[in-house]
Amino acid sequence: MAKWFAALRTPVGAFAAALLALVLALAVFAPILWHDNAFAIDTNAIGQGPSAAHWLGTDDLGRDILFRVLVATRLSVLLAVLATVIGVVTGLVLGTLPSLLPRPAARLVTSAVNIAVAFPGLLLVLFFSVIFGVGTHGAVFAVGFALAPAFARLAQTLSASVAGQDFVSAARISGVGRIRLLLRHILPNIGEPLVVNATIGAGASLLAFSGLSFLGIGVQAPDYDWGRLLGEGLNGIYVNPAAALAPGVAVVLAGLAFNLVGETVAGVIGVRTGLRKLAPRPVVPAREDAADARDDAVLVVENLQVAFPRPAGWTVPVRGVSFTVRAGEAIGVVGESGSGKSLTGLAVSRLVEAPAVVTADKLEFAGKPVLTTPERELRGLLGTSLAMVFQDPMTSFNPTRRIGRQLAEVAEQHQGLPRAKAFERAVDRLRAVRIPAAERRARQYPHEFSGGMRQRAMIGMGLMGDPKLIIADEPTTALDVTVQRQLLRLLARTRAERDTAIILISHDIAVVSQTCERMLVMYAGRVVEDLPSAATPRHPYTRALMAATLDLETDRETPLAVIPGRPPEPDRVPNGCAFADRCPAATDRCRLEDPVLERVETGHRVACWYPASLSQPAKETVTAGGAE
Repeated sequence: MAKWFAALRTPVGAFAAALLALVLALAVFAPILWHDNAFAIDTNAIGQGPSAAHWLGTDDLGRDILFRVLVATRLSVLLAVLATVIGVVTGLVLGTLPSLLPRPAARLVTSAVNIAVAFPGLLLVLFFSVIFGVGTHGAVFAVGFALAPAFARLAQTLSASVAGQDFVSAARISGVGRIRLLLRHILPNIGEPLVVNATIGAGASLLAFSGLSFLGIGVQAPDYDWGRLLGEGLNGIYVNPAAALAPGVAVVLAGLAFNLVGETVAGVIGVRTGLRKLAPRPVVPAREDAADARDDAVLVVENLQVAFPRPAGWTVPVRGVSFTVRAGEAIGVVGESGSGKSLTGLAVSRLVEAPAVVTADKLEFAGKPVLTTPERELRGLLGTSLAMVFQDPMTSFNPTRRIGRQLAEVAEQHQGLPRAKAFERAVDRLRAVRIPAAERRARQYPHEFSGGMRQRAMIGMGLMGDPKLIIADEPTTALDVTVQRQLLRLLARTRAERDTAIILISHDIAVVSQTCERMLVMYAGRVVEDLPSAATPRHPYTRALMAATLDLETDRETPLAVIPGRPPEPDRVPNGCAFADRCPAATDRCRLEDPVLERVETGHRVACWYPASLSQPAKETVTAGGAE
C-alpha cells in the first residue's frame, strides 16, 4: 500500500487519479443532474454561440451543448469499457487457447492472431463494423474484437514466459490438468500486466468508438456520445467552434485519464506497457547397451534422445542415454554444465515440450510407457508416484499462492480429499520435512521462506503422494553446507522409510559419491561411465572429475587439478569420442570411432576404447594447473 500512496503523491499519479475520478463522477451523476437540460429544445436559441445562458452555445435545435457533453460522458465511457471487456476476454481466450488445444489447432490459433496483429487497428475496426452492422451494438463488438488480437499476443507472450517457470513444471508433474494449471498458476502471475494494458486499452477503445460515431456508424439518434456530438458540431465549426471542440476535448481528457492511470499502475508494479505435426525422429545411432531390466525396476530408459530443430538440421543434446533405476536405489548423475543431466531428468518426467522431440527405444516408469501413454492416464501416475525437486526453490513455487495450498492441491487432485483435509495433510508433510511451526508456515507465501525451507517444502510437495521416484536436480545449489547436509539426510530418510528411488543430479561428485549407491557420469549428452560409487573409475573423464575434487586432505601447496579445454557444443559434437580432444590418452581411433558403453566388470560400464587400469592413479588423467 505504501507504493500506491507514494504514487498518488507524485504529480502524474495525483493528476491521473483526480482526472479519472472526475470522469467517473460525471459518468454517474451527469445524466441524473442534467438529463432534462440536455434534451430541452429552445427554438429561440438555435445555433447560438457561447453566452452566459449557454456557456458553449447551442446546437441546431437550441439544446445546450455543455449539458449534452456532460451527459454524454456516461454512454461514451460505458461503451468504451464494454468494448474493452470484450477485447480483453476475447484476447485472453485466444492468447491462452494454444496451451489447451492440440498442437495443430494451437498453431492455427497462433497464426490467426499473428495475422490479425499485422493489420492496423482502425482497419480492423472498420472491417468488423461491416460485419456487425451500423449502430451501438455493432460498434461495441467491432471495437472489442479489433482490440482482441493485440491483447491475445500480449497474453501469449506473458503465458509463455510463465509457463517455462519451475513452479509450472512442478504443478504439471504433480498431475495438475491444463485448465487448472492455466487458471491457478499462469493467469494469476500475469494478471498485473494484463490489468495495466487493459486500462490503457480503455483509452484506445474510447477514441475508436468516438471515431465510429463521428463517421455515423456508431451511436445512432436519439442517443448520442462524444463522437456523435463532434460530428454534429463540425458542421457549424466556423460559426461556433466550441460545439466541435468541447466533445473533442472530452475525448482527449477521458482517454488521457485512462492512459495516465495505466502508466501509474505500471510504475507501481514495475510492468512495461505495450500492447505441429510431430517432427521426424532425428537419425542418431543408438549404440549403448541398456542396463539389465529387473522386476523391481521403477524407471527403465533405453536409448533416450532429445533433439531440437534448427535451420540446418537437428541439435541433439541428449544422445542415446540408457539406465535403470530400481526401487529404493539412489543414483547420482554427474558431469559438467551442458552435459545433458537436467535435460535427461526433464525428459523422463515428460516435461520437455515442443518443438523439442523426445524419443526412446524404451522409456517406462512403474511399468507404464511414458511416451505413448495418454496424458490423462499418465497424469495420475506421475502426480502421485514421481516427485521433482528443482534447482531453484524460489521459482519452483507459485509466488501468488500460499505454500500450504500448493501442497494441498496434489491431495485434492489425486486423492480426492476435501479442501480442509488436504490442507491438514500438507501441514503434516511440512512437519515431516522438519519445517518449524508447520501450520503457521503453511499459510505463508514462498518469499517468506528461506532457501533451505523452500527446498524442504518442495520435497514435502513430492511426499504428498506416495512417490516411487524422486528426481532432485541440483537440490543443494546455493545452500550453505549445514542446509545441504540437512537436505541430503532428509532424502536419505525418505528413501529408507518409503523405499523410494532417488536420482540426484549434481555437479558435486563428492556429494554424489557419499550419498548414492551408483553414479552415471555424463559427457556431451551421453553416459560415459556407469559405476558403483565405491568402485574405482575407469573412464578418463570420471577420473579427471575425481582428481579435481577438493577435500580436507588436499595439499594447498600443489596447483589445483583441472581438465583442460571445454565440452563441445551440442550442435558441434565431433566424430568419435567427444572427450578425445581433452583426453591425454586419446588415439586416432578415439577421434574416428565413438566407443560403446560396455561392461568392464559386474555393475560397471565404461564407454572408452582404452579404459584406465585399476592401479593407475587418477591424477594422471588431468593436467595440473591447466598447463598442457
